[in-house]
Amino acid sequence: MTRAQRIRGLLALAVVALSLYVAVTVPVHLGLDLRGGTQIVLETRPTDTDTADADTDDTVDRTVEVLRGRVDALGVAEPTIVRSGDDRIVVELPGVQDPAEAAQVLGRTAQLTFHRVLGTGTGAASETAPEAGPDPTPTSDPRPDPTRPRVLPDESGRPLRLGAAALTGSHVEKAAARFDQQGGAGWHVTVDFEDAGRDRWARLTGEAACRPAGDPARRVAIVLDDRIISSPQVDPSVDCGVGIDGGSTMINGAFDDGDARELALLVNGGALPVPVETVEQRTVGPTLGAQAVTAGARAAAVGSALTALFVIVVYRLLGVLAATALVCYGLISYAALAALGATLTLPGLAGFVLAIGMAVDANVLVFERAREEYAVRRRPTPRSALAAGFRNAFSAIADSNITTLIAAGLLFLLASGPVRGFGVTLGIGVLASMVSALVVTRALADLAVARPGPRRRPHLTGIAHTGAVRDRLARRDPHLMRSPRRWLAVSAAALVLAGTGIALRGLDLGIEFTGGRQIEYATSTAVDPDRARAALADAGFPRAVVQTSGENRLTVRIGRLSDAQADAVGAAVGELTGRADELRDEAIGPSLGAELRRGALIALSVALGAQLVYLAARFRLLLGTAAVAALAHDVVILVGVFAWLGKPVDGVFLAALLTVIGYSVNDSVVVFDRVRELARRADKGRTAPFRRVADRALVQTLPRTVNTGTGAALVLTALAVFGGDSLTDFALALLVGLAVGTYSSMFTAMPLAVVLHERRPGTRPL
Repeated sequence: MTRAQRIRGLLALAVVALSLYVAVTVPVHLGLDLRGGTQIVLETRPTDTDTADADTDDTVDRTVEVLRGRVDALGVAEPTIVRSGDDRIVVELPGVQDPAEAAQVLGRTAQLTFHRVLGTGTGAASETAPEAGPDPTPTSDPRPDPTRPRVLPDESGRPLRLGAAALTGSHVEKAAARFDQQGGAGWHVTVDFEDAGRDRWARLTGEAACRPAGDPARRVAIVLDDRIISSPQVDPSVDCGVGIDGGSTMINGAFDDGDARELALLVNGGALPVPVETVEQRTVGPTLGAQAVTAGARAAAVGSALTALFVIVVYRLLGVLAATALVCYGLISYAALAALGATLTLPGLAGFVLAIGMAVDANVLVFERAREEYAVRRRPTPRSALAAGFRNAFSAIADSNITTLIAAGLLFLLASGPVRGFGVTLGIGVLASMVSALVVTRALADLAVARPGPRRRPHLTGIAHTGAVRDRLARRDPHLMRSPRRWLAVSAAALVLAGTGIALRGLDLGIEFTGGRQIEYATSTAVDPDRARAALADAGFPRAVVQTSGENRLTVRIGRLSDAQADAVGAAVGELTGRADELRDEAIGPSLGAELRRGALIALSVALGAQLVYLAARFRLLLGTAAVAALAHDVVILVGVFAWLGKPVDGVFLAALLTVIGYSVNDSVVVFDRVRELARRADKGRTAPFRRVADRALVQTLPRTVNTGTGAALVLTALAVFGGDSLTDFALALLVGLAVGTYSSMFTAMPLAVVLHERRPGTRPL
C-alpha cells in the first residue's frame, strides 16, 4: 500500500468516525412540518412617528426581544424567534395548534395606559383594534394618541370620558395572574409599579379620591389597546390628595383564568415598539408531521436499497463498495446537518432522499471511466484502470456538482420557509456525495482491487466487462449527431405542446404566489371534489378551489379568509363527510405573495444566468449557450406538464424546478467534458469535425447517463410511492424533470451546439 493510499484510508476512517460521533451525540432539529406546530411570519409596520424617532434596525431588534418574552410566557417548548430580512420576524411554535390565539398574543401591541375618569360621555367609542386571526390582516391598527381626552365604553358598555394617560405599561414592573379564594375576588391581575410609576399612581388615585363615592369621576380606567378592561372605584379609605402609595394595584375585569393569564403575559411582555402584521402563517398537526417523518424515512430506506441493489448488479464488487459508501454518505449528510444546526423540513427530507441518487453519480462516472480504460487496454489491470478512472473523472465530477451547488445556493438565498431547508439539505448532500465517492469509495476500492482474488479474476471487480449499454452501442455504432436538426425539431414540438398547455389551461399558482389561505382536512370518507365545491358554494364560498390530496384528504384553497370563515368552511366539509379534522392550515398575505412571485422569477433568471456564466467560463460561450438553452427548454416543458395536469405551481414546485436545472446541467457538463477531452486529443493528431467529436462524446458517455438516470429514477420512484401525499407532486416534478433533462442534455444541448458551431465554423467550441 502506497503512502497516498494510507492517507486516503485514514482520512476516510476519520470522516466516518467523526460523523458517527456527531450523529449519536447531536440531535437534528426538525421543522414544524415534521413535528407539528405553528409558524408565523410578522412584518413590522412602523408609523411616520416611529420612522422619525427610532432607527429601523434597532426597532426590529427590540420587537424581537418583546416577542421572545411573550413566547416564553406562553410556555412553548423550544420556540424559535429569528429576524428575517430588514423588517420580518419568523416565529416557530412547536406543538401550538391554535394559530388564532398565538397570532393574537404575538401581534397585539399591548398599549396599556391608566386614565382618570372625567365623567360619563356620549357618542361612539374611538376605533378599536381588529380581532387578531390567522388571516393575513394587520393585527393592530396605528396606535391612538393617549395624551388627549377621549370617550370609551366601560365593561358594561356605558361611555366614559377619560383624561390623558397618567401612566403607561413602561411604568409597570411586573404583573401576575392570581386567584383569590378567600376574598372571593376570583381571577385578577396584580400590577406592581416601578419607582417612577408609584408617584404617578398615587397622584392619579389621590385626584380620583377627591370625588364623592359613586361619582363616575372617582373611578380609574385601565385601558388595554384602546379598550377599558377595568374601571374600579377608588376605595373610600383612600384620602383625597394622598392616593394609593403602596405602588401596587389589582385589576378586576370579570376574568376567567385564560383572560387573567393573557393580560399578565401582555403586560409583562411590554408594548411592541411598532405595530406588526401577520403576512404568513402555517400550522401542521402533530399527526401529519409524524406521518411525514415515517413516510420520508421509508422512502429513504427503499430508495437506498433499490439504488444499492442496482449498482451491485451493474458493477459487482465495486457496486458493493459503492453501496457501502452510500451508507457512509447518509451518515455524513446526517452528521453535517446536525453539526450545522440546520433545520430538517419536509422538502429538506426529500432533498436528502434525492441526494442519494445523486451520490451514485460520482461513483458511476468513475466506474464507467475505469471500464473504458480497461477495455482499450490503456490500463492493463483493474487497479490501474480504477486509478485512471478516478483521475480522469474528477473534472466532470467537480463541474457537475458545482452546478448543483449553484442551484442549492440560490434556493437558500432566494427561497423561504421549508423550501430554503430543501436547499440546505441538497447542498449538504452534494458535498457529502463528493466526500463519499472521492474519499470513502476510493479508500475501499484501493483495498479491494489490491487483494489477490480481484487481481486473478478481474471480472469480479465489475471493471473487466464493458456493460450491456456499451456493448449494444459498440455493435450498432450509432451516429446520433448525423441529423442534429431533427432532434431540435422534436424539442421544438415539445416546447409548442408545453406552451399550448400554459396558454390554454393556465397555471394553478399556489398561495405562496397568490396569497390567501389553504386548509387541508382529513375526512371520514372519500369526497368528490365537485360535491365539495357545491357545498362550499352553498356555504358562501363560490370561489373555493377544492382538490383531493390523497386517500380521505381534501384541500380547500380560498383568498383571504378570517377565522370565522375558516370555521364555516370546516363545518361545510364536516357536514358533507361526517367528520373533518384539520391537518394543515397555511395563510399568505397578498403583499408576500406578490413578493414571492417576483422572487421566483428572479430565482429562475439568476439560476439560468449563473449556469451560463459558469459553463461559459469552463467550456466557452458556445457550449454554455447551448446548455442554458436546454435548461430553458426543460423549465418550459416541466411547467407545461404541470399546466396540462392541473397541478399546483407553488414553492415546493419551484424547489423541484431549480433542482431539475442543476441536475440537467450535470448531464450536459459530463458530455461537454468528454467533448473537450476528445477535441484536445484531436488537436494533437488529425483534426476531426466537431460534429464527429460531439457524436463520439455522446456515445461514450451514454452508459453513464443511463446508469445515473436509472439510479435517480429508482430513488424518485420510491419518494413518489412511499413519500406520502405531501411529496407526491414534488417527486412527480422531479421525475418529469429527470426524463426531460436527460433527453435535453443529449439531444437538445449537443445538437444546438453542433448547429451553432457549423454556422460559425471558424470559432472554437472549446
